[in-house]
Amino acid sequence: MTNDPRLTALAASLPASVPFVGPETQERLRGRPFAARLGANESVFGPSPRAIAAMAKAAGEAWMYGDPEVRDLRFAIAAHHSCPAAHIMPGEGIDGLLGLIVRLFVSPGDRVVTSAGAYPTFAFHVTGFGGLLETVPYAGDHEDPDRLIAKARETGAKLCYIANPDNPMGTWHSAETIDRMVETVPPGCLLILDEAYIDLAPPGTAPEINPADPRVIRMRTFSKAHGLAGMRVGYAIGAGPVIAAFDRVRNHFGLGRSSQAGALAALADQDWLTHVRREVATARDRIAAIACANGLTPIPSATNFVTVDCGRDGPFAKAVLESLTTQGIFIRKPFVAPQDRCIRISAGRPADLDQMARALPPALSQAAEKTGG
Repeated sequence: MTNDPRLTALAASLPASVPFVGPETQERLRGRPFAARLGANESVFGPSPRAIAAMAKAAGEAWMYGDPEVRDLRFAIAAHHSCPAAHIMPGEGIDGLLGLIVRLFVSPGDRVVTSAGAYPTFAFHVTGFGGLLETVPYAGDHEDPDRLIAKARETGAKLCYIANPDNPMGTWHSAETIDRMVETVPPGCLLILDEAYIDLAPPGTAPEINPADPRVIRMRTFSKAHGLAGMRVGYAIGAGPVIAAFDRVRNHFGLGRSSQAGALAALADQDWLTHVRREVATARDRIAAIACANGLTPIPSATNFVTVDCGRDGPFAKAVLESLTTQGIFIRKPFVAPQDRCIRISAGRPADLDQMARALPPALSQAAEKTGG
């Protein structure tokens, strides 16, 4: 396709791509819906009934813009974290906030550090703003904090990204490890700590970081444990000057009334969050049992998915995924070797996982035939 000559040189140099192929796209290509949606790490257990009621009420007010200051939600999140509201910035999911952070801190040619195979949307934003990605490999299916910091120091990186717990592997580091990472952030670098799955992680995973610490910005979301992926609400926790800078570039009407109302009600319903944690734990155990029954190795997870080691290479795992897709099971897999030997299965309801259990044995057989034994 010929580029429009009015595009900037940077935009013209970029590929037209989407970091994830959505299940809806695959369903359109298949001509039918998936029987089990286990690939996007959504919460099939749904949002709090209180959040649903709040969003239903807000639907009748959809003729009004959402509060551009997101004041009620911002102050509620601040109270939840026992910090002043000046340290909180709600936004359109972590993905949207990551784009704003890159826009604020990265000029064309600036270096940014991440792990090879880590959450791809961050890399998408870095490339889109002309930043140069520096990557380090995973270590034992974990992101490697020491090598990330060393690479940031070596390259003079403006940003250094880590997810804890990790996506796509589901592994995690202790709070103490993350604290040590923060202590060694080189001057001129901002550590982005993506905690999208922290509500589902075991005690001792979330560090007690001072919100005013200028070396780190933390990212949280309502998409996972709170079950509001379709409403696109996340937030950043960071030092006052960093948080204030968002107002220079953010879309001030990006969070609609229903999104704000739903997130506010979800935050207030901690009992529902406890319920979801139990459901996720049960589902993780079931996925692990299904994997083991088929001779595969489940990797311990602190998220609402389980990454399963298929025991061979990337082409074999890809063939397993393709067979499951053909059978109506939507899952995903890591992209970069050696983690691409795995498939990734989101926590599902019993009926979803029953279908997964039935589909996996023929998928493994077909993958073996396709890849030569």
